This record gives sequence, structure tokens and C-alpha cells, in this order.
Amino acid sequence: MPLIRGPVRGFVFAGLSALLACSSAPDVIAQAAPTPPPAGPAAPPRVPPPVRSPEAPGAPKFVVIAQPGTNPPADRDGDFIIGPPYLRPRELDVTSDIAQGRVEQFTLASTDSKFFPGIARNAQGTVDPDNPRTLRVEVRPQPYQRAITVYIPAGVRPGQTLAFMVVHDGPSLGQQDQTLPHVLDNLIAQKRVPVMAAVLMQNGGSDAQGSQRGLEYDTVSGKFAEYIEAEVLPAVEKRYAIRLTRDPEKRAVMGCSSGAAAAFTMAWFHPEWYHRVISYSGTFVNQQWPFNPAHPGGAWDYHAQIIANSPVKPIRIWMHVGDTDLLNPNPMRDDMHDWVAANHAMARVLAAKGYHHQYVFARESGHCEAQVRQQTLPEALEYVWRGASP
Repeated sequence: MPLIRGPVRGFVFAGLSALLACSSAPDVIAQAAPTPPPAGPAAPPRVPPPVRSPEAPGAPKFVVIAQPGTNPPADRDGDFIIGPPYLRPRELDVTSDIAQGRVEQFTLASTDSKFFPGIARNAQGTVDPDNPRTLRVEVRPQPYQRAITVYIPAGVRPGQTLAFMVVHDGPSLGQQDQTLPHVLDNLIAQKRVPVMAAVLMQNGGSDAQGSQRGLEYDTVSGKFAEYIEAEVLPAVEKRYAIRLTRDPEKRAVMGCSSGAAAAFTMAWFHPEWYHRVISYSGTFVNQQWPFNPAHPGGAWDYHAQIIANSPVKPIRIWMHVGDTDLLNPNPMRDDMHDWVAANHAMARVLAAKGYHHQYVFARESGHCEAQVRQQTLPEALEYVWRGASP
């Protein structure tokens, strides 16, 4: 593997300590089965994910970034390895010479939504004996409150049009995590990204099949992007007297795990709205629920067939996975639940189709590991925003 030794830029880049990191009809989704389905065969016990070698079959040909705390160059496409120790970056620092933006919060009630009134599962799902690619899950209606956290950069005038980034799995109401604002303050001041807002969206609750979060994030359709466009962004603009650009070149979306799959899905189904994606430990696996025969493998189908068989879209993506990332965390055991294999396959098919992508394989790290996100986020932001006007 080729190596890059030493800082690839004049200084070590910083990172973010944490990411604050659908066409199915809701009235059908919310219908509970009258009785729980019969239990299928017991799933084999889970074991800790093995350490995946960067030279294993299916892995891209990686370039090794040899010095700890150093990230791939922000001006290069390709596949890269980074390794420990993972270091806190300088872009997290608050200094007197850098103007600080402000952070605001409000909530949206699901009872006011035309898209997602809210569901929750009654119990963990079981493998559908009639379709082993999905689970049978009993659900019930459950309204929720979604916190929306908004970063507004310093010096913004009322009515000013801003580039922006949507971030999935945002904080709950009252949380005061300032890491993303501090990173953006520094990157904007250094002109490494455009002057931009950030809209950090709390998920609807729980995880995976039968949950509101899973319904939002793991569904392979344009519905979640449509919800954000129709209900979330107008509320932000009205409340804070700003305009969020309609130019897809100045819109990005970021997430971790299923939030990363949701980020890619938003750009894939609505490239007229989003061109730039950041994905940490992307859940490009078969976790979609309810079953959709148009995409029977859920997000696994992106690298298995959808991307390869579709015209190239104007998407620029930064991706990551850890060498001990998730493997088969549900009872299906369908060979479509290996996060490392899925992200390797995404990187390969994106490269084969000619997409601008940068893929980072992090040694000695697991799923959405905070230290890796902290080190890499500023450079990931700089990479994914390349070519955007100020």
C-alpha cells in the first residue's frame, strides 16, 4: 500500500468531537398486527466484530496515512487508511480572533407533521418466515417531539441567504454541545468552507426496524428529504429570519450509522436539493422496514445494484468505516449486515462510476467512534465542500 508520511498540509487539521452525529404510506406503517408473529428459529449468539484487514478480499486499494493525527489531503479523491492514536484537532479551539456563531433550538411536534406522525415497536422483530430478507414487527402509533438545533454563523444579516448542512441524530432540547459550532467557526474564518448554517435534527426515537428513527433513516426513498424540505427548513427560515439556499451545490447532509445512510438517500433521491454527503460508519446494509420489493435489500442495494445500474448523479461524498465496525447486529444473519463489507463495496462502486469520493478506513476503531470523528471531521468538511463558492 502506498504511504503518505507526515502532515499532508502545513498543519494538522482538527475534527469534531461528536456528530450531533420514503415512500411507504404512514397509515399503513402504523397499523399493528393483531397478534405477534410466531417466533422463528433462535438466532445464533452474537460475537464481537472481528478486526477486518485492509487487505482482505473486497477491500479497495488503500493509501496509508502514516503519521498519527493526520488525515487524507482534502484535495484528493481515493481510499485511505488512518490509525491511532487519534488526536484532538485545533479546529475545536475557541480563540479571541475568531468570531463565534450562535446556536438556537426549537421543537417540532409529530402531531403537526403530514409525513411522520410517529410510531414505536411493541417488541423486537422476528424473521419473517415467508420473507427472510425482512422482520415482522408489531408497532403502535407514538407521537414525539423533535428538537431542531440551528447554528447561525457570525455576522449574518436578517434575510441573508446561506449555504447549509443538515446533520442527523442532532441533540435533544437543552443539550449544549458546542463542538460543531466551534469547528464551523474556525473553518469559515479560514475560508475552508463557505459561510454556512447547520440544521441538526434530533431523530424520532429508538433504532432499527419498527422504530421511528429506522423509518426515517433506513427507508430507501425520498420521503425523509421531502419531509425536511416541506416542514423543517421553512420552520428554520421563519423562526430565525434567514434564507436557506435552494442551490444544491451549497447544500450538504451528514450522519453516522443509519443517519449516514439517510444522508446518502437524501442526495440520491433528491440531487436537485443535495450534492454533498458525509457518512460515518454508514448503515448501507439490509435494515429497511417495512419491506420494499422495489429495493428488497434496503440500503445494501445501493452498492449491490442501484448505483452501478443508474446514471451518475452530481454527488460528492466523504465516507468512513472502522476496522471493528458492526457485523450482523440483528437476527436475520442474511450476509447483508457487515458494515465494513458494505462500505468497502460503496467505495468501489462509487469509484467505478467516477464519483468524487474520499473513503477513510480507521484502524483500531469501531462503530461511529468519537475520537475518529473528532480528528477527521474538519478535513471531511473541507473535502466535501470543495468547489463551492463562498
